[in-house]
Amino acid sequence: MNPSQVSPWEWGLFGVIVLVMIVVDLLAHHHKHGESKKAAYVWSVAWILVGLAFGGFVWARHGGTIAQEYLGAYLIEKSLSLDNLFVFLVIFSSLNVPEDKQRGVLFWGIFGALIFRAIFIALGLEALERWHWVVYIFGAILLVAAFRVAHRHPSEESDNKAVDWLSKRLPVTKEFEGEKFFTKVNGRRMGTPLLIALLSIELTDVAFAIDSVPAALSVSHNLFVVYTSNVFAILGLRALYIALAKTVHELRYLHWGLAAVLGFAGLKMIVSDWIHVPPLLSVAIIVVCIGASVWLSLHARKKQQRRMQAPRDEQPRGGRHEELHA
Repeated sequence: MNPSQVSPWEWGLFGVIVLVMIVVDLLAHHHKHGESKKAAYVWSVAWILVGLAFGGFVWARHGGTIAQEYLGAYLIEKSLSLDNLFVFLVIFSSLNVPEDKQRGVLFWGIFGALIFRAIFIALGLEALERWHWVVYIFGAILLVAAFRVAHRHPSEESDNKAVDWLSKRLPVTKEFEGEKFFTKVNGRRMGTPLLIALLSIELTDVAFAIDSVPAALSVSHNLFVVYTSNVFAILGLRALYIALAKTVHELRYLHWGLAAVLGFAGLKMIVSDWIHVPPLLSVAIIVVCIGASVWLSLHARKKQQRRMQAPRDEQPRGGRHEELHA
């Protein structure tokens, strides 16, 4: 399938679905200062179901192979977007942004990310179409990214470079003005910490796009497939962050899974002239990499909890033994 085979009404349907979901999301949280964890889980599942359902539509319209490419690109973006959750947490923590003010920042940050992704994807596809050797550049970028992700754990980072850089260069206050991004101090227009948070999220997403867009292009070179899968994966980030913000740091081996996905995507692009990796196999490899890293993380967490509880469980027996010995 090439872009010309995608009907305008298919793009229109995609746009309507996204717009309706965003409107429903906004109305569901209208005048609410916060969002419960349960509601965040519901919205996360809702966005995943909508994304998978659209994959079913792609299957019905363009066949199983294209649908597998869509699913592969969706899973890659969804997996790599988990790394964003750590960054969101660091940004909000460093600026002391209250939980009830984070939702608005995430909404506008993710909305801006959709625009940047469209630009990056279009430029990436244009480059691949004009110069085939770019595929090796993208592959090398992904391998470097895999090495970088494998040798750092994002949950151990306590500050964000974008926050530090922007805070030193923009006129901002240290006080919040409701959920406003700007305020006036002595007649001077200044930004609030929410503005720094928003701009930091946008700059960080641009950096992430350098890795995630080539990774998605390793699965498909079709604009419709890559962009729609990216959008549905990104739009669920806000709810996913609220649901997992306090527990995502416990996934201690997740960065190894993300590194494996990036490494696989990079190798796939580099050897694409000689070895063809079917889309369904790509999907399976992504699922195994992320699934294994999550399972190992949860297993290690349970082992640690058992070790922490063991001394307390053994203490009464030890104390009783000492009394009898005395």
